[in-house]
Amino acid sequence: MMETIARDTYLNKLISKKHNGLIKVVTGIRRCGKSYLLSNLFRNHLLDDGVPPDHIIEISFDAFENRRYRDPEVLYPYVKGLVSDSDIYYILLDEVQMLDDFESVLNGLARMPNVDLYVTGSNAKFLSKDIITEFRGRGDEVPMFPLTFSEFMSVYPGDRQDGWRDYVLYGGLPLVLNFQTPDQKASFLKSLFDETYLSDIIGRNHIRNRAELEELLNILSSSIGSLTNPNKLSATFKSVKKKILSAPTIKRYIDCLSDAFLIDSAMRYDIKGKKYIDTPSKYYFTDLGLRNVRLNFRQVEETHAMENIIFNELKVRGYNVDVGIVVSNERNKDGQNIRKQLEIDFVCNKGSKRIYIQSALSMPDGQKTAQEQRPLMMTGDGFKKIIITKDALAPLYNDDGVMVMGLYDFLLDQHSLDF
Repeated sequence: MMETIARDTYLNKLISKKHNGLIKVVTGIRRCGKSYLLSNLFRNHLLDDGVPPDHIIEISFDAFENRRYRDPEVLYPYVKGLVSDSDIYYILLDEVQMLDDFESVLNGLARMPNVDLYVTGSNAKFLSKDIITEFRGRGDEVPMFPLTFSEFMSVYPGDRQDGWRDYVLYGGLPLVLNFQTPDQKASFLKSLFDETYLSDIIGRNHIRNRAELEELLNILSSSIGSLTNPNKLSATFKSVKKKILSAPTIKRYIDCLSDAFLIDSAMRYDIKGKKYIDTPSKYYFTDLGLRNVRLNFRQVEETHAMENIIFNELKVRGYNVDVGIVVSNERNKDGQNIRKQLEIDFVCNKGSKRIYIQSALSMPDGQKTAQEQRPLMMTGDGFKKIIITKDALAPLYNDDGVMVMGLYDFLLDQHSLDF
């Protein structure tokens, strides 16, 4: 089924970056579709655009027949020999981390005047977020994510309610769609997590205590969308797990998980003070199926799942996403002045554009609506304010100028925020 998914968001990004003189580097969590994007979708675009097949040089380094090209002394002269005229050649290198000294090889190929270079990689080293620095300013990153709900539904055989239930449980890794039964999907995700993601992270970062890392993953899985920090997590280890795990070690583990694109974080931002608050932060999983399999599909609360999915959707759409904080001065029941921090789920920035978003599974009455809306009304600015809820009938502005938008309207229309 995977071959029927268009992935136009990423294809269009690659097309827009053609001939920019940089190495296009497709990064993202393993099995999210990077190889298919490059070797099928983008290659077909080049052919449809009139590029002669002999001007597309494609090598998949994980293929048995290409194993000799993993030696840079073999690959470099081979590719140079194929570039036989002054027309543009498109070089597509898949699983490039299997090429020895790939950074130097790519830098060398990028210096050729009529070469346009595109690469993907899937091991822990290549998935490191700092890989672009290896190319000394020559890299142009294209972050790729698992399937959005819209992409998922483009091939899902049922209605959107059934699709939502499956998406919340099993996530958006394209290969999950190849399995029919819940047991097959769960088994695939468990095997992938244990044998691919964890093995990569442990091997790359020389982690000696796998059990500690797995315990941390379980705690993070249980607390998606909750404010936390290494000190609080260390206290949880001590009180709940009866184990000592220092805050610096936890921070290192979190950095490893983040570098492998397994989790992402949202920092707190003081809206009126216009400054970041270092800790605590919120952590979200790049794929909910991987999060759920960590907990054997227990604790699948729709409220938290919806918040995680909205966060991922915003990242796919290119927003920088923070947690908003506004301070309210109030009087308690004794008449004393107190300062209370109110939270806005997502402060979304893209260039000069900003949108405030609250995630609310349902708003059954005016009291709940007022509760969700209150922080939005305290920002003191005129940026767009949206509440996304599953039970909204249609997008509409209320009397306070806040847009109330249905979850499906938001997820299924990539331009839903451009009103």
